[in-house]
Amino acid sequence: MEYRRLGKSGLQVSVLSFGTWVTFGKQIDNQLADQLISTAYEAGINFFDNAEIYARGKSEVVLGNILKGKDWARSSYCVSSKVFFGYEEGRPNQTGLSRKHIVEGCHAALKRLQVEYIDLFFCHRPDKNTPIEETVWAMNTLIQQGKILYWGTSEWSNDEIMQAYVFAERNHLIGPTMEQPQYNMFERAKMERDYLLLFRDFGLGTTIWSPLSSGLLSGKYIDANPANTRLNIEGMDWLKERTLGDESKLEKTSQLYVLANALGTSLPKLAIAWCVKNKNVSTAILGASRLEQLKENLGALEVLPLLTPEVMERIEQILQNKPVQPMY
Repeated sequence: MEYRRLGKSGLQVSVLSFGTWVTFGKQIDNQLADQLISTAYEAGINFFDNAEIYARGKSEVVLGNILKGKDWARSSYCVSSKVFFGYEEGRPNQTGLSRKHIVEGCHAALKRLQVEYIDLFFCHRPDKNTPIEETVWAMNTLIQQGKILYWGTSEWSNDEIMQAYVFAERNHLIGPTMEQPQYNMFERAKMERDYLLLFRDFGLGTTIWSPLSSGLLSGKYIDANPANTRLNIEGMDWLKERTLGDESKLEKTSQLYVLANALGTSLPKLAIAWCVKNKNVSTAILGASRLEQLKENLGALEVLPLLTPEVMERIEQILQNKPVQPMY
């Protein structure tokens, strides 16, 4: 396993990490969840990603119970949670980034995860109804209280993250350390264009999600639409449409599949390796509903030496979606 600093912080995270969205507390049973976490940890993964909204808190309960039953040193792994969408009925103050919901969301996550502190605490989406100063102050307070160690954002725009940095610096507060954007061969704009100044000037770290584009880049949808996938879970129609609605993506996936075979590897490994080849990726979050799937994806780092300039150019020829670089 390779480890990278989370942005300019001193925290080292495994370049491959493990996430629980959709699967834990919903798609798989707790015994399999335990096996997945154990396999990931034994492979060197030291970051486990979660959120209050995942299975309405059940995902954190499952992960908390698993970690509680291990004899692993707390210093050997990091856990995250995210606050915004809530985990209750969605009444006023049960969602968003107000001081009230941030603090109450943190306390609830600590109980579900059964930990004394959360390593990484994310603002799961920007909140248009809460002043950025209130959110930054709330996160700074939680850090000073020792309840969280680092805070960050997820799916925020460049301007929104910049506002948080500017307010934090002006008031001598702790600003965001990391952002969690979607990043894969089909979703590139934020990581390869929008955030470039944030990487350069603020040392923003990233914990990217969906390196396989919700399973599209696993190759399993090339000739079929398998029923036992997250895209066919009740309530995931929006994700299915976004993933499979563009036929050009399926064609490009087929070409990438052929390229992976020519390189002597698999498409999932190629896609994940392509993501972590980006130096601004601190860690790529893997998801899995089967043990064999996780073991396969853990081998992605072996593919990095195969990504020569010639291979990267071939990938660009297939994708035809490289973001136009800004003129700084």
